[in-house]
Amino acid sequence: MFVDVAKIKIKAGDGGNGAVSFHREKYVAAGGPDGGDGGRGGNVIFVADTNLSTLLDFRYKKRYTAQNGEGGKSKRCSGKNAPDLIIRVPMGTLVKEAATGRILADLSTPEPAVVARGGKGGWGNTHFATPTRQIPRFSKPGLPGEEMEVTLELKLLADVGLVGFPNVGKSTLLSVVSAAKPEIANYHFTTLTPVLGVVRVGEGNSFVMADIPGLIEGASEGIGLGHEFLRHVERCRLNVHVVDVSGVEGRDPIEDFNAINRELENFNEELASRPQIVAGNKCDMASPEQIERFAAFVREKELEFYPISGATRQGVDELMQAVSRRLAQLPPIRQYEPEPAPAATELPANARAFQVRVEDGVYLVEADWLTSVLGMVDPEDFESLQYMHRVLTQAGVIAKLEEMGIEEGNTVSILNFEFDYVK
Repeated sequence: MFVDVAKIKIKAGDGGNGAVSFHREKYVAAGGPDGGDGGRGGNVIFVADTNLSTLLDFRYKKRYTAQNGEGGKSKRCSGKNAPDLIIRVPMGTLVKEAATGRILADLSTPEPAVVARGGKGGWGNTHFATPTRQIPRFSKPGLPGEEMEVTLELKLLADVGLVGFPNVGKSTLLSVVSAAKPEIANYHFTTLTPVLGVVRVGEGNSFVMADIPGLIEGASEGIGLGHEFLRHVERCRLNVHVVDVSGVEGRDPIEDFNAINRELENFNEELASRPQIVAGNKCDMASPEQIERFAAFVREKELEFYPISGATRQGVDELMQAVSRRLAQLPPIRQYEPEPAPAATELPANARAFQVRVEDGVYLVEADWLTSVLGMVDPEDFESLQYMHRVLTQAGVIAKLEEMGIEEGNTVSILNFEFDYVK
């Protein structure tokens, strides 16, 4: 089964928590804090694998989670960094953020791409020791790893794409110019999946050609099979438009030519402007008048036209030579650049955003970023509580509570952590 689109969830590992520890050794008085830092969480890395040709595996496994970093230890020993999670995909796969469509990585080269980064490890209590706070009984928790839903989209890496209506001879043409063996039969939609073949034109000169399943009118709107595979033409540097000039199926080759170009333009305007060579196939079954009529039409479009017969190889070598010459003048296969994340100019403010509401006399403070703060607070330790108070003051939470008329003795609840307000 050929699968070229999949949606999965990925989660990088969380950073390990910092340790709260104090040096204990005979004859060593006041050893002080020696809690080590937590290890980094594992990254989620995508790697292109030439041995894969489909995204079928991702249809059955939908969630990929990297390991968390190890927690810090005593004697200033840091926890181990977690190993990275390697996800292998076919060459030519695009990784997109599912929610926005933003391109995160283009796996068209062997270069690995880090898509989700693991969280940093938290600090041990060693970092919080000061001349006035010599016994810190709190540490910093590790930061969470990045988590997101991504869409994997396979776009074949081919220099040339064969486009045209079903049953015009695209598969036959590919089979005679390369070692590819697509299924060939005299009925529509014989080709159900894209097929790649390597075409060699002389010594040391070759290119990759893709047989794209036949398009029909309305394909860009979801009619037929071709719309599912139009994405595979997007990387092609050159399109070879195969048209049946014989009209044996009762269709007009000129109308077929215009219809296919309309579908390409409706799907992606750039595809319609892509360099194109027109191959008039089944010339062995067409009359000279039919061939000349279509050739004149193509010349009016200022496009190269080559009459061929895939079944008898008539004109095929000349067509491949023309394709090779044209490719030599074109830029390499398109690679998509990762799109940057939205501007982070307001992230610091948003990162400390919070809401305060009153229910039954209790002041409820809601803020996701407070989760990590509470994770390092020891309610039994005065210095730890002082640290939390400083964070709430700097973030403006205390000022907001006073603005809302909080009185001494009122209850404040932060993520189910409750305490009495004291001025």
